[in-house]
Amino acid sequence: MNLRFFLYFGGLNLMSYSFNEDIMEKIRYRLVFNRRNRLNTQGKALVQVEALLNKRKVYLTTRVYLTPEQWDKQTATVVNHPHAMELNAWLYEFLMQLESLELSMWKRGVVPTLLQLKEAFSNDPSADLSFEGFSRNSIEQSARKKGTKRNLYSTIAQLAEFRPGYTWEDLTFTFLKQFERWLLDKGSAVNTVAKHLRNLRTLTNEAISAGYMQIDADPFRNFVIKHERTPHRFLNPDELQKMEQVPASGKLAHVRDAFLFCCYTGLRYSDFSHLREESFVEIKGQPWLMAKTRKTGYDLKIPLALVFGGKALEILKCYPSIGDFTRIGSNADANYYLSVLQGMAGIRTHTTFHTARHTCATLLCHQGVPITTVQKILGHTELTTTQIYSEVMAETIVRDLYKVNGQCTNE
Repeated sequence: MNLRFFLYFGGLNLMSYSFNEDIMEKIRYRLVFNRRNRLNTQGKALVQVEALLNKRKVYLTTRVYLTPEQWDKQTATVVNHPHAMELNAWLYEFLMQLESLELSMWKRGVVPTLLQLKEAFSNDPSADLSFEGFSRNSIEQSARKKGTKRNLYSTIAQLAEFRPGYTWEDLTFTFLKQFERWLLDKGSAVNTVAKHLRNLRTLTNEAISAGYMQIDADPFRNFVIKHERTPHRFLNPDELQKMEQVPASGKLAHVRDAFLFCCYTGLRYSDFSHLREESFVEIKGQPWLMAKTRKTGYDLKIPLALVFGGKALEILKCYPSIGDFTRIGSNADANYYLSVLQGMAGIRTHTTFHTARHTCATLLCHQGVPITTVQKILGHTELTTTQIYSEVMAETIVRDLYKVNGQCTNE
């Protein structure tokens, strides 16, 4: 048997939808006052919304506190209050938000539950029930790093600019194609567009997992995110030598040393900036760098005396403590100073702090260090990630061919 549910705002029928009452039931709402029959120290109690489904209930706070004489139980309205009209309008709007959320779920093919309802509002009567609101709450409540959250928020901002007021129902394959085209037309690079689409896919998957979207409504099911493979920038041996010899003092010298230290250890900026005295230990009389990577949680174990002839150790000796050495400012600040150093050294390769990591990996491969050892030094969880570096220097290819030809000649 089919039922039709009508949502009214001020007596106007704005939306209707049908469902099968044998398998689906609408959530019932009502305002309740002083449910616990207990007043606070000011003689007031809370007005709540009771949501009833299949004989189960949850209660949502409206954050409206009244004295007993200010509530009419029979009509479930505020009375004898100087702002009775405004408060009743507020409570009415609260109920309409709940109805709107439930209706939105039905329209997306999602069967609403009391748990979803409570999580959506998070006991906040001003909660944003849109996809943007869900996404912001999901990001804020997650244990992600600040940088990751910042990237996700940037995607949300781009979406809001692309389609102001977009709804859950707008999230379709066509929406993704149009968003992709809009970003490209704005001048965004292909990989920047891919980053925003991956972020949107992450948030969409979280919405599906939380039950706010059906998996069949996933707009990414048949969508291919395009990206371009860009070569890793690194300093070749001559450029690295120029950086080592560039005359610098003060902050420039400090950033140069930090950069070179990462060239000799393969550390990311985030891992370098979090080094502590206890990160350096002695094993069988040899100094080792022992740390857990911030990005992947990989346990790094680097024998400092054996990598690049112990150059990293020589740099450490110039600083009174690890804390003093790693205090170089933000990644952006360090990259600014590196751009100055790049010009001073006459280096053509665009140099950022992450260039040090690529330099370390490439030069280790060039020196003939086994790829599995390079993987462990860099802290890569996948060998395929490290293998990229073994093919980027023409000199490496020539050396390997000479080695093969020499072996063939000897035979």
